[in-house]
This record gives sequence, structure tokens and C-alpha cells, in this order.
Amino acid sequence: MREYLFQLLETSGGELTAEIIAIRLAMSAVIAAFLFLSYRLSHSGSIYSAKFNVSLAALTVITTTVMIVIGNNIALSLGMVGALSIVRFRTAIKDSRDTVYIFWAIVVGICCGSGDYLVASAGSAVVFLVLLLFGRIRNDSRALLILRAARVNEPKVESLIFQYYDRKAILRAKNTTDESVEFIFELNGKYLRKPAGEKTIGKGITDAVYEIGGIEYFNIVLQNDEIGG
Repeated sequence: MREYLFQLLETSGGELTAEIIAIRLAMSAVIAAFLFLSYRLSHSGSIYSAKFNVSLAALTVITTTVMIVIGNNIALSLGMVGALSIVRFRTAIKDSRDTVYIFWAIVVGICCGSGDYLVASAGSAVVFLVLLLFGRIRNDSRALLILRAARVNEPKVESLIFQYYDRKAILRAKNTTDESVEFIFELNGKYLRKPAGEKTIGKGITDAVYEIGGIEYFNIVLQNDEIGG
């Protein structure tokens, strides 16, 4: 039994010629190019990172290389897992879709490293189409309307905001003192771009608010779910 276990641990995945190694690396590089293109097409603006995109392509080829080295050698694979377990990655994920691309690169590298080109190609083609069709979907941005006014104008301010945005503004917080009141309204980005009350009131929200009088400050802060977006 002991000898059988030693033989199992020492068993490798067979002879690898230079031609086989070159084909596997070439296939991983070709699919990595599609991954690179998909990431470029599905990301735009400040959320696109050229360095991260290049890293994804390199990760695909590196994973293929590791799989070629490991093969079917269980002892070598266990040693590789132990070596990688001490490495800590601190890469900041700017977009939740970046996690999908990381897994895609790793899976392609594993498939190409083990010679499963059909699985790598077919799976990448489907993922490429899915991300191409749905990759540009964005969460609606939100805006916070923060203003501080004299407390005597509290009803006027609250009425104006609700009238201007057709009651689509959500009051999130209201802080008061003896002399002042602070409002924090949450508003969907599309209502901020096209306010319903602008036509009836005939002026911008900023001018309308300051015409009430006693306004200490009025700030609009845009939010979204993308870090650094």
C-alpha cells in the first residue's frame, strides 16, 4: 500500500514535447487576446484599467504555464498549493465584473494547460458574447441633496424639494437645532437630470432653493456602486 501511494505521488502527466508546450501556450495567448478585447469593450470611462487588462492576459498564460508544470503530478500540485497559500493578493476590485474576468482567465489557463482546448474555446466564446451583450449595464447613479437652512424656512424647503422632483426625492435625514435645519434627500440620477418641476417653476433647483432665503449651503453629491467610478 505504501509503495502504491509513493508511485501515485511520483506519477507525472506523461512526456511533454516542445511542440505540445508551444501549442498550449499559444492557445492560451489567443484566448487571452479575446479576454483582453472583451474587457476593453465592456468597460469604459474611468472604470477601465489598462494595467488590469494586461494583467488578465498575463494571468491566463501564467496559469497555463503552472498547469503544464504540474501535469498529473499530485506531489508537485500539493507543493504548488502550499507555495501559493503564503501569497496574499491585495488588488482593489473597482468593478464587481472584474472578479468574473479573473475567474475567466484562471479557468482558461487551467483548460489550456491541461490540453482541453475545445472547452476553453467554447466556454470563452459564450462568456465573450454574454459580457459583450450585458457588460455595459450600469447601476443607476444616485444623488444626495444636502442643504442647511434657517429653521423658520423648514416647511418651504421641504415643500419645494418634493414639488420640484414630483415626490421622487426620499428624505434620508433631517437634523435640527434651535436656529437651523439640515436636510439630506436621496434622488435617482435620472430624476436629477430631468426634474419634473423645472418646467412648472421655470428655473433651476439651485436658484429656486436660494430664493427661499436663509440658506447656508446647498450641495449635490453623486454616488454610484463602482469604486473610483
